[in-house]
Amino acid sequence: MPLSPEPDEEDLDTIPAPQPVFHVEQALLGALLLDPHRLGDVTGVSADSFSTAAHAALFAAISTLPPPDPAEHAKDTTWLNQVLAAGQQQARGLTASYLHTLIQVCPWPRHAPAYARMVEAEHARRRLRAAAEHLLQTVHDASLPHPVQTVLAEADALAAVVDDIAARFPPRAGVLPRTPPPPPAIAPDYAEAAQEEQLLLATATAHPAGIESVRWLLPEDFTQPLHAGLWQCLTTLERRHEPIDPVTVLWEAQQRGLLEHGSEPGDVLCLLAGPVGSVEHWGERTLQRSLLAAADHVGRRIEAYASDPANTPFQLVVGARRALADLGAIRTRWQHATGRILPQRPRPAPTTRAGPPTTAAARTTRATR
Repeated sequence: MPLSPEPDEEDLDTIPAPQPVFHVEQALLGALLLDPHRLGDVTGVSADSFSTAAHAALFAAISTLPPPDPAEHAKDTTWLNQVLAAGQQQARGLTASYLHTLIQVCPWPRHAPAYARMVEAEHARRRLRAAAEHLLQTVHDASLPHPVQTVLAEADALAAVVDDIAARFPPRAGVLPRTPPPPPAIAPDYAEAAQEEQLLLATATAHPAGIESVRWLLPEDFTQPLHAGLWQCLTTLERRHEPIDPVTVLWEAQQRGLLEHGSEPGDVLCLLAGPVGSVEHWGERTLQRSLLAAADHVGRRIEAYASDPANTPFQLVVGARRALADLGAIRTRWQHATGRILPQRPRPAPTTRAGPPTTAAARTTRATR
């Protein structure tokens, strides 16, 4: 469930509404308390969909208690008393006056399906944000024995949430989130990354035959522009079948303008010296760091989208799927690099047109002409 305030507040009807959805939840609950038979028109929401423990307890009570006879319900408060007693088992602060407030603030009970759709949309946003936050926590968990596999499993869990939201709110083509994505974060082990990239470049310079085995490594996997440029120099020389050593790489770097931004030739030559280990080993280390950085950026992008209440569920689905697609591309390269095909949940075909609301019965299919 989403984070909720403590359920034992003394006077719930005086709590200020932190978000518009609080008023929507009040209107929905008021409609169901006034006309319990409208519960049959409300789908797509459950007790977990509500933002407070009190509202969740009330909806659970309304959903589980047998509905009253409409004529009897109009005459007395027997059923309302039963709802209150059941709700107080989960939220002790509930009072009869708050139930009366809910009934009073409901504009139109017949709009219950629309209110439910709004509650469902807000719940979808909270679910997506929670899944993105969990991915970020996993990315930064230094205790994981197999970080890539664990992070990709969390990315799949996040994708499953996106797919579920898409089934409830089919995305509309071309509707992107209005929230600007956050800038890439600097990795906390930036110094270690730079050192390993230098070892990769030096080892590849000394043993250029190993470059062919790491074709899956791309310049964007490096943390420093100079390192990315030098890797392009190495792969270009190898592709041309030209001699590779520190001097030929330095000359290629000059041709590419890599020395125009403060890089001294002597520093480049020192950087390319001191090979250790194998090209494949350092290449895999660089790619792993790049994959985890990509997962971090994806998580923060989706978290930013879901934290903006102005984004609709349609926009959240489109934005989240585009972010996850970026991670999917580097995931494929990781599989080529390691030879390990990590299990991935099958994805449904993308939906480009909005379907009927889940809170309303599907219309009868029009007869074929």
